[in-house]
Amino acid sequence: MEGTVVGYRVVRGPDWRWNDQDGGEGNLGTVVEVGKSGSNTSPEKTVIVQWDNGARTNYRMGYHGAYDLLIYDNATVGIQHVNIVCDACNKQGFMGMRYKCTQCQDFDLCAACYHGDKHDISHQFKLFVTPDSVGVKLPPRRNGLKIDCKGLLPGAKVKRGPDWDWGNQDGGDGKIGFIKELRGWDNESDRSVACVQWSNGNTNVYRVGHKGKVDLRCLDGVKGGTYYKDHLWKLGQKVKSTASDVPGKRRFFTHGEKVKVDLDVAVLKLMQGDHGGWNPKMEEYIGQEGYVHRITEKGDVRVQYNDGTKWTFHPGALTKVKTISVNEYVRITSDVEKLKRLQLGHGEWHEDMKEALGKVGRVIKKYPDGDLRVCVNGKSWTYHCECVTAVESGQDVNQTTATATASQPQQDPSGNVKRLVDRIRVLNRVEDSMDKLVTSAARGDVAVVTDLVVKHPTWVSQITLLYVRFYFKVNEKSSNKTALQVASHQGHLEVVKILVQANADLTIADQEGDTALHYAVFGNQPAIVKYLLEQGAEVNAVNKGQCSSLHVAVNKSYMHCVQVLLSSRSNVNLQDCCGDTALHDAIAKDNVQIIDALTSISDADFTLANQRGFNVLQHAALKGNKHATEKLVRAARQLVNRKKDDGFSALHLASLNGHKDVAEVLLTMGQADINIRNNRLQTPTHLAVSQGHVQVVELLVNKGADLAAVDEDGDTCLHVSLMKQVVSSGGESLPIIRQIQSTLGVNIRPGIALACYLIQEGADPLVLNTHGKSALDHVKENRSITALKHFMDNRQLPGSALNRSPVVYNDSASHIMEAANIPSGVSPPVEEERVVQSQSSSVSLVTCMLCDKFANAYFRPCGHHPCCIECAVVFALCPVCKVTIESREKVTLAENIKCALCQTNAADVTLLPCRHRVSCADCFRKMTFCAICSEPVTEVITNEGVVKEVTAGDRVSVGSSSNTQEKDKKRQMECAICMERECSVVFLCGHTTCEKCAKPLKVCHICRKPITKKVPLFL
Repeated sequence: MEGTVVGYRVVRGPDWRWNDQDGGEGNLGTVVEVGKSGSNTSPEKTVIVQWDNGARTNYRMGYHGAYDLLIYDNATVGIQHVNIVCDACNKQGFMGMRYKCTQCQDFDLCAACYHGDKHDISHQFKLFVTPDSVGVKLPPRRNGLKIDCKGLLPGAKVKRGPDWDWGNQDGGDGKIGFIKELRGWDNESDRSVACVQWSNGNTNVYRVGHKGKVDLRCLDGVKGGTYYKDHLWKLGQKVKSTASDVPGKRRFFTHGEKVKVDLDVAVLKLMQGDHGGWNPKMEEYIGQEGYVHRITEKGDVRVQYNDGTKWTFHPGALTKVKTISVNEYVRITSDVEKLKRLQLGHGEWHEDMKEALGKVGRVIKKYPDGDLRVCVNGKSWTYHCECVTAVESGQDVNQTTATATASQPQQDPSGNVKRLVDRIRVLNRVEDSMDKLVTSAARGDVAVVTDLVVKHPTWVSQITLLYVRFYFKVNEKSSNKTALQVASHQGHLEVVKILVQANADLTIADQEGDTALHYAVFGNQPAIVKYLLEQGAEVNAVNKGQCSSLHVAVNKSYMHCVQVLLSSRSNVNLQDCCGDTALHDAIAKDNVQIIDALTSISDADFTLANQRGFNVLQHAALKGNKHATEKLVRAARQLVNRKKDDGFSALHLASLNGHKDVAEVLLTMGQADINIRNNRLQTPTHLAVSQGHVQVVELLVNKGADLAAVDEDGDTCLHVSLMKQVVSSGGESLPIIRQIQSTLGVNIRPGIALACYLIQEGADPLVLNTHGKSALDHVKENRSITALKHFMDNRQLPGSALNRSPVVYNDSASHIMEAANIPSGVSPPVEEERVVQSQSSSVSLVTCMLCDKFANAYFRPCGHHPCCIECAVVFALCPVCKVTIESREKVTLAENIKCALCQTNAADVTLLPCRHRVSCADCFRKMTFCAICSEPVTEVITNEGVVKEVTAGDRVSVGSSSNTQEKDKKRQMECAICMERECSVVFLCGHTTCEKCAKPLKVCHICRKPITKKVPLFL
């Protein structure tokens, strides 16, 4: 542990007796140096700490049994729990210390969540300081001592510190900055650098523990959370490792450690599959020594070689290179040519060295460049480090050592040592043969494989624990591959036949659940796939991801393998862990041949939906796969109008994602309902307009889409258009947009031009939504308002839209429309009677604010109607918006307005304070909020004129089920682009999408603003 503590972030510990050198309890510091034996300033088992407040001195970490410091954070040196997920923040492979609940099944927390009181604080946890440390049981946090943490944390005021090496980036010595956030350094560490914004406007990152350096000094004691003092580990206290307790347990690599690859090329190539991949140039570095550069998020090891080349390796492919120290024994190479070549510049070559060739000597000095001074039989020379190999001290140390060893008495009366030595020799022979079998299978060496399986038939299906532990030295399940699996993947048919004839087990699966049949498909080996199926391999066997071999073949687009599997009646209806069938995958891969093959299977079930709720036709519409859509419409016309749980049909999905070709197929071949509604009552036109897909909008309009249709908020597609004012990429150059822009003769935005197109095609700009807003109310920019007015004044709108009363649509009780706001500059006749045509008896209006009559007075120009026509003469200014009233109009109301809830009784109860009359005397108790304006109901005026307070006891719960709420929440978090994954990235404009869809975006898909930063979203 002592070698890795440089860079640790620490706080004062249990044996602290140094007053406030640290700035007080809770202040942070960084370990910058470890004490050495013989030092006068900082002896062994001490460290030097640079405190965030600027102080710097040494402290005890076990010196005379005292521990002055506690480890606050070791993420700064890259301590990472690769395969662990924090169950509070959902971060995988988090860095720092790990806390595991002892009372819940598989529940882990990162340090920030643990000290932030996530999970039940009465539960006991175990602390894991490093990935291979033994967990230490902690008391519950409930009664623990919490300390406020202060120092170089977000929000802190800082100036340049002791290790500053960045010129005048800060504006000059003494200038002040603020820490915006802490982050990691190139995936090597976490919370080891701080992003600082200086007073001169510059922003950059600076070291706060990275490699033991501290570039900043804290000027104030800003608090940055809390920590439980008794739940931290003492710096210097020994951490018990699981690696020393479990034989064959994989050892973790650390930065700077010396490693090399000793595997055969074929085996290495196979292991590299999902661990950095294979590059033919890697072969040149087999056997060469390199240094661990960093550990990746997946746990793979990035190795840097002397020539600067870096490769990423499976950790099981690497062997740690033992470093040679003074007084250790080494054997000199017997290769004289190699010795002469390597000695140039490293001690040079002398003829006297010949007498030391192949002999063992003792290292008496180690030079900084790695060269070694070795004494052999009383003579010493300087050797290049690659000219010697380490040997055990008890091994034959030439004649002198051997004689001395032989003279010592040997005590083994029971013969246990001899039996152990014999056992090790047997294991070594087994290991060598196992190695030979697998590598020969990978190479396709038929003769060697035949010889081995004849001599040792039981080995064929047993690339066993011995092989995994002693050869690869990794976790047993990491690379547990049989010779049959390797040969199947590599395509060596003759070897596969020999192994099968020797009773190789076709059902053995690796850690991922893949059988030999899966391996043959992964390797695109149709001949071996066919042979294995003929020999009885299970065609529908699935791995741990529930993927069959057919899933694999489709995902890899291996058509010949697909044909072989289908001819053996592979089940096309099997669903993987995501609920996808093989056809779902084929659609995503857009492989025409495979789509044709799968859609022609007679027993294919096209109604199967994946976990996101998409059947194959909806999936094709989502992905924009026209060919698949055509095939599926022909095969299953009944799916065209089928909806997902959220009400989205295939046409909704095609419209939302701008897939015009797919939408056209659905409308022409599939006869899709062009005005089909989803659960939010949106039509395909609503969705196409919301994303600015001009071509899809034009298609839907030409096919007869209802532009007057309203959604659950009462919004028409024109409302949506003017709310969003967006046009998708390329839409601004389309003829219908260019034509309108040319007609107006002004430089208007394409989004406004799209709205003008909708008005031209019959969309009514005066219709009000449930919030009393017309589409025109959403336009704030004067230039756009002027353009719209100019367009409406100079176009002959269908049905004289500007001169007719607003239409009221009754899709549900909450879709109540009121009179529209009329843009200033339009002068209607004064005192003209307006008639509101009600399509059903569910329409209700507000009551007069002065009396109890209906508010049937309509004020110009604001469009509000707060009172009846009799009381209207009292007002010179509108009581709602304070605008001068130019004219007052009487609105003739429909008779017999019904209750919005029961649809039977007259709506004779006025809700307060909003004064809407929307309910009857029997139903008002069910209303918590007004159905028109959503304002909370506190009182009501009954039909008898009595004011009655509405209490919680009067109300009847009509809330939606928890299942519906959960689905709504899930829908809100769904990526609006792919509609498959949850949103995980947020832009500075506030809009979100998933990480995959965010990568290619340069402008926001919703507001079209340029994307300057993509911020990960943790939920």
